[in-house]
This record gives sequence, structure tokens and C-alpha cells, in this order.
Amino acid sequence: MEAYRDQYATLFKNGQGVAVIGISTDDDTVQFNWARDAHFPVYFASDPDIKVGKLYDVKYPLINYEKRVVFVIDPSGKITHVMDPFKELVADSYTELGDAVTKAGANKPE
Repeated sequence: MEAYRDQYATLFKNGQGVAVIGISTDDDTVQFNWARDAHFPVYFASDPDIKVGKLYDVKYPLINYEKRVVFVIDPSGKITHVMDPFKELVADSYTELGDAVTKAGANKPE
């Protein structure tokens, strides 16, 4: 998640028209404290019952854990790009993500 934070200005245009939401099975209190202490400019949501994970098919089938998947959503609310899995340790993943966010931002509703 530090890479999201460190590249936030470049990848997500400092949040102009783009929201970044990290969803995990971690407890909301733990997430809040961790995100606050690390100065994250993104949102975090807790999904302890894996309801969101099941809805978007990001739960590993045999364990109570969600895969790292990134959805890029344009201003009209349409999913325009899915990175499944998102490989956070691979530099090209951030290039692909930045390109997808730029493209999605160009899809402004009329």
C-alpha cells in the first residue's frame, strides 16, 4: 500500500475526480490506525465477512482472504479496467494503473 501512497500524486492526479479505496478483511480499527499513522491519502474499507469479496469474485476459494484486485471506475460509475491480481511489487503494474486511471478520467459523462 505504500506504493499507492508514494505514487498518489502521479497515478491518481492527487484525487482529482478519482477515489482510491482499499478493501480488506482487516478490522476497521486496525486499518484506521495503520492508515492514519502511515499518512495514506486513500480510503480503506473493512470487509470482515467477505461480502464485498464474494460479490466481486476476489475471495480466494479455500481461505478467508481476499485477492489484491484493482478496479478502475470512470466518473459515470462504470468499471473500465480490472487488474486481477494486482502485482504491487512490479513497476509495470503502476504504469498500467496510471494509464487506466488517465483513460477512465477522460470518460466524463455528458
